[in-house]
Amino acid sequence: MPARTYFVTRHPGAVEWARRQGLAVDESLAHLNPEILQPGDRVLGTLPVHLAAQVCERGARYLHLSLDLPAEARGRELSADELEACGVRLEEYRVTPVPADEAPVP
Repeated sequence: MPARTYFVTRHPGAVEWARRQGLAVDESLAHLNPEILQPGDRVLGTLPVHLAAQVCERGARYLHLSLDLPAEARGRELSADELEACGVRLEEYRVTPVPADEAPVP
């Protein structure tokens, strides 16, 4: 089966931004179940770190939807234009959890 690209977001502005960029997305999801992922798949979006780690553990690539969000823009829906004004971009990350016995909580 060929690698698939998933875009994980609940935000219409992000969906519109991706459309404007011409991103090839196989499936848009509001929530990600990492069990669907196969090695080589790509996951685009803004995931909690533990889910990003599961993406990477399954051999998929995680591309984080990053932006430089000013404090006054937090907590509200942003349009594609507003996202672009905040420097929206995709940045690839490899996330690996540190075993608890190697990094105990103080």
